[in-house]
Amino acid sequence: MLPSREMLPLQCLAAGQQGRISQLLGSPEQVHRLEEIGMRQGVLVEMLQSGSPCIVRLGGQKLCFRADDLMRVLVEP
Repeated sequence: MLPSREMLPLQCLAAGQQGRISQLLGSPEQVHRLEEIGMRQGVLVEMLQSGSPCIVRLGGQKLCFRADDLMRVLVEP
């Protein structure tokens, strides 16, 4: 049996910490919106500034989010 992997909301990452997106939560429209900007399962994301607003690095882009949006993104640190 494989050990379960820890998942936590993206906003729980500290500045400078990276996580791999493991799950997107929310309505189909909310999940689709996140996927459109590149938030997809398996993608590596880095927290640049926690708090409100949060700034994350996704690929070569810096994106700004409200904390509510990041609660829908679960990552494996």
